[in-house]
Amino acid sequence: MPIYLSRASYTHTGVQGLIKEGGSKRRDLLKSVIEKAGGKLLGFYFATGESDVIVLAEFADRTSALALSVVVNATGAVRLTQVELIEPEEMDAAIAKLPAYRAPGA
Repeated sequence: MPIYLSRASYTHTGVQGLIKEGGSKRRDLLKSVIEKAGGKLLGFYFATGESDVIVLAEFADRTSALALSVVVNATGAVRLTQVELIEPEEMDAAIAKLPAYRAPGA
């Protein structure tokens, strides 16, 4: 199953909700939402810097991961971006299928 790295940044409203509910309640709620979407929470971390939250989650398919992104972003309290992670063996398989290509002007 594909693994996704999600980065979230809270808006003003999101920070107010975090202060009210606390960090572990946010993690537990997200775990429940991910499971309802057919996924599994692998890691949840608060962070400093560009992202406020980093999440690792496994989903059965892309549409399930996308559903999470849509429902979270629709709140307006969080800006969530996702990256599908690729296993080294998948990269090996892609390299084995490299088509012929010529760079522009080469």
